[in-house]
Amino acid sequence: MADETKNTTENTETEALAEAVEDIEDAAEELEEAADVDDTDDDDEADDDEADEEEKDKADDEAEKKEGKIINDIIEVVESTLLTVFVIIMIFTYFLHPVNVVGSSMNNTLFNGNRVFMTTVYTGPHYGDIIVINNDMAYFLDENNKVIEKDISGSGLKECIIKRVIAEPGQTIDFDVDKEQVIVDGKVLDEPYIRQTVISDGGNFNFPITVPEGYYFVMGDNRRESADSRNGDVGLIKKEQIYGKAIVKYSPIKEFKFLFFKNKQ
Repeated sequence: MADETKNTTENTETEALAEAVEDIEDAAEELEEAADVDDTDDDDEADDDEADEEEKDKADDEAEKKEGKIINDIIEVVESTLLTVFVIIMIFTYFLHPVNVVGSSMNNTLFNGNRVFMTTVYTGPHYGDIIVINNDMAYFLDENNKVIEKDISGSGLKECIIKRVIAEPGQTIDFDVDKEQVIVDGKVLDEPYIRQTVISDGGNFNFPITVPEGYYFVMGDNRRESADSRNGDVGLIKKEQIYGKAIVKYSPIKEFKFLFFKNKQ
């Protein structure tokens, strides 16, 4: 009887020990599962952090690219503006110059107060061209057709005048006062630009004359009111006296027009 009781007690202790071991194993499994869950959460959090970092880097890259594009656009605009300004400065320094028309000698082509652009780069000048002249000296021909100078510093005439070329070097010019005609190389000029026909030859030359090399004979379109090569204070125009050729009337803007003349002679 005592042995049976002892065996029963041992069995009970064994079962209790087994249950305790099972409980420990269960607890260990639960700990492992919990650890796995924590590891998964940590991995998820790490993945989320990495994704956020990538998004941030991408956003930063896009912002940098956008900022760089804006800077490049600004640089291009500045460069284009500077280039445009430079070209304009070069044009108005070396090629185009504004000239203010004073007086009525070029009516009806140009009027007092009109503004024109003059170019210093041109061929010729030729018949019909409108030129701007430095009227600091007057040149005439003596009885032997030799060029003589005349000091006109006290004449009161403007030093800068604007006229039209009528005869070029080597051409012969004459006037038929009765018929009010200008004749160059034996041909009567067709002058659609003049305000009225010729009134006189000025009396300062023994016409006909042949224009010497390097000189030009000029007149205003308003023949009655023009001091030009017929006049004792202008005379022949030496090529070195020519500032440039008027190519366009730009003011007033409603009268804008080019001043090129088609030579029909």
